[in-house]
Parts: sequence; structure tokens; C-alpha cells
Amino acid sequence: MNAVQAGGASALVPAPLVLRVDQAGPFVVGPETAVVVGPGDELLAVGVGVADLLGRRRGHAVPVRVARPDEPAAAGAVVIQLSAADSDGLPAGDEAYRLSATADAVHLVARTSVGLQRAVATLRQLLTDDETVLPTIPAVLVEDAPRYAWRGLSVDVARHMVAPDDLRRILDLLAAYKLNVLHLHLTDDQAWRLDLPSRPELVVRSSGASVGGDPGGHYTADDWAALLAHAVARGVTVVPEIDVPGHVNAALHAYGELVPGGEPVEEYLGVEVGFSRLTAALPATAVFLEDVLGDLAAMTPGEYLHIGGDEALTLDGDDYAALTGAAARVVRAHGKRVVGWQEIAAAPLEPGTVVQLWDVRADTAPVVAAVAAGALLLASPAPHAYLDLAYGPGFPLGQDWAGYVDVRDAYDWDPATVLPGVDPAAVIGVEAAVWTETLRTFDDLMTMLLPRLAAVAEVAWSAPDRRDWEGFRVRLAGQAAPWDALGLAWYRSSQIDWPA
Repeated sequence: MNAVQAGGASALVPAPLVLRVDQAGPFVVGPETAVVVGPGDELLAVGVGVADLLGRRRGHAVPVRVARPDEPAAAGAVVIQLSAADSDGLPAGDEAYRLSATADAVHLVARTSVGLQRAVATLRQLLTDDETVLPTIPAVLVEDAPRYAWRGLSVDVARHMVAPDDLRRILDLLAAYKLNVLHLHLTDDQAWRLDLPSRPELVVRSSGASVGGDPGGHYTADDWAALLAHAVARGVTVVPEIDVPGHVNAALHAYGELVPGGEPVEEYLGVEVGFSRLTAALPATAVFLEDVLGDLAAMTPGEYLHIGGDEALTLDGDDYAALTGAAARVVRAHGKRVVGWQEIAAAPLEPGTVVQLWDVRADTAPVVAAVAAGALLLASPAPHAYLDLAYGPGFPLGQDWAGYVDVRDAYDWDPATVLPGVDPAAVIGVEAAVWTETLRTFDDLMTMLLPRLAAVAEVAWSAPDRRDWEGFRVRLAGQAAPWDALGLAWYRSSQIDWPA
């Protein structure tokens, strides 16, 4: 096989660690093609997904069968296997995989079912999509693993509600680009979006609208469970956020006991920030934190829970530290790890807390100090990763408070050096963010995500020596056809030579 550099013959996004393309004939998904899996429910579930993918491209059902342990390799099949060997030759990590394709067979191998999901994402991009001929998979060898363990997207569903079906489409998009975290900003001044059993008034009183009086809504417990199941099936973790001690007007509107005067505040549907706060001295505050964070932890499998912590502009340092400390203690007591925006670095933190960098204009010395003391850094610098920022002057959607972010801005940066003074080993990952003050529809949201989300995904996944802007431009252009096939809105940035 001849080595092909990322950005050459391949259209894969993100760029894999190893890619070799053979000039021999491809694997043809024909009438006799089957998916063959080893024993086990996890493998069977992956196999069913691959058969569905191939069947949709082929135009008829593709069978799945479980191979016997002593069965020889199947010719003309897509074979899906888990490897338990320490010397299997795979790159390091639970998400590592190998995909090899010849004219005779395709093999997907990984150590875990999540690794197999990453292999399936690559398989999906390799498949041809021409309805006039049989679908094919080129003769390739791909060996791959991610640079960072956390590769995410934060979606603000508080300023504008995002329907459950649309969140599932976003999860599908994350999986397609090997992103593995969906961080949901569930609460803010404007609305509270998740129904919690201990505090029903939060959605009764504070979920009916969005910014500017646009339609609102909330997620029921059943909605939440279905969303989590959809995420798990795609190897994505949902990290929920309840933002405290600021950004809490929706909570204060629902429960007057959280207000010093005892009366609920008025609903707020504007876009200003920093004016609302919890009050540490009120006994109801500690009960509220235990109720809502405890409910959320019980409803959400997974390691992390986000407590917000940003833009609490009316709190002094002592009250801020007391409130964020109280929230963090509840999260840890329920067996979760704490995540917060960079402002939490000003308060005492337990080692292992994840500090999410977003505003590189601010004093970042507390973040550097917190990481030196044992915190982990999640890189979401606004000039590169905030995908609600406009593409350029005059763009009809988004904001410009941190400048403009076109595709190259989202691509051409290194998380390891984004915050000077931080040990690169302490960077846990990369997360894009999209805030929805100006995004009223799903098409608005997708227009801001695509194509830039693919750029951030490659920053998070691909090794630095596999990334180059000119190569990425070529590979990114090949993503337009799948987006169109899925009916997704996207922006034709002038930085990319898109197909006609």
C-alpha cells in the first residue's frame, strides 16, 4: 500500500493517524454482502447499525450474522471484531480502531464498542454515494485514535429551545465527526429547560418562552432518557449544565424563596448578562442546590456535571466562593466530577475539577494557578471555538464581541498552547460552543455549526502533524454533499473551494 498524506486522496474528516490507500480494486457492497460480528450484544448492536448504513446505500437489506469462534474469515463481508490482545498493534486508548478494506472484505477492529463507533464513522465517509452504481469502499488501511479524550460541543438550549428531535440530529452530527460530548446549557436567566422531580415549578413557570418572546418548551424526564439513550448508542456522553450562582433569573422567577424579599422576580427574555444571583445567606439556597443538582445527577449517567459559574457579576468574592463551593460539594457527593466555566478558578477547587476556558481577554492567571494545583483545562477559547460568533462583518446571525470566526479561525490553533503557562498534559480536551441569543431556528443553528464544527472536530481529534490548513480545505469541501443529503443548512465560506 502507498502512503497518502491527509488532505491528498482522502476526504476523511478528522484526519486519521495512519492512512494508506491501495490502488487495487475497492470492496463492492453487492447482493451477497453481509455483516459478520463476533458474539456479544455490543458487537451485534454495532453490526446492526453498519448493516442499516450499507442497506440504505445499497437499496436493500444487508443481513447480520454472528460468527462462530472457530469460523474462518468471511470473504465478501464486513467483519466487526473486538480485540482483547495487548499486542494487537492498535494505537493506544479505548477509542482506537483499525479499518482495513480490500476487494475481498472489510475489517473493523477496536478494543471497545466506542472504538468501533469511531470506525463506523470512518466507514460512513469512505462509502461512495452514487445512486447509479453499487456503493464501494476504497482499498485502505486506517489506524486511528484521538489526540484528546474530551471532544465536545456545548449547545445553549436556554436562550432558544432546541427540540428533542433536533438534538438527536446534532448527536448524529457529533458522532459523524468523532466528537464525544454534548454539553447542554439547560438553564439561564430566560428559561429552565429540564423538568426535575423535586422542583416542578421551574418548568411550569420558567420554560414557556425564549429570548424576545419566541416559543419555549422543556424536556420531560422521558425526553431526557430518550436523548441519553440516543447519545450512548453513538458513543457520545451528555454533560448537563445547571448554571449557578449567576444566570439564575428563571429560578428566581419560579421560586420566591430564593429571593431575599421572598417574592419571585419578573420573567426576563432579554440578552443582558450578569444581573442575577443566588444568595448564600438564604437557607433556601442550599436546599435548592441539593435538590436540582441531586436530581440532575440521578437522571444522568456519566462522569461529569457542569455547574456553570460564569458572569456572576453582582457577587463579591466570598459569596461567589461559598456558592460555587456548595454546588461543587453536592455534585461530588452524588458521585460526579465538577466542570465549570473559567471563573470558578477564582474559588478553591478540588484536584480533578475541569475548568473550561472561554474568555481569553480576561485575567487568566487564576486558571493557570488552578491547573498548576491539579485542575484540568477544557479549551473553548471564544476566538476559535465559539460558533455563535459571526463569520464576518454583516453576517446576519451571531455576535461579534470576541471578533469574527471563519473556518480558518476555528481550525488554525493548538489547544496545547492556547493558554501560556499551562502544562499541555493538563489539557483534557476541546469543546466548541454555540449560544442561541440570535439563533431562532434549527437552520440558524446549523448554519453557525457547519462548516466550522468539522474544523474544531479535527483540532480535537487529529495529531498536530496530521493537520494542515490547505489539506483540510480540500477535505472539508467533500463534506458538502453529505450535509445536503441530510437536509442540513450550512454556510458556503469563501475560504473553501466548495463544489458547484
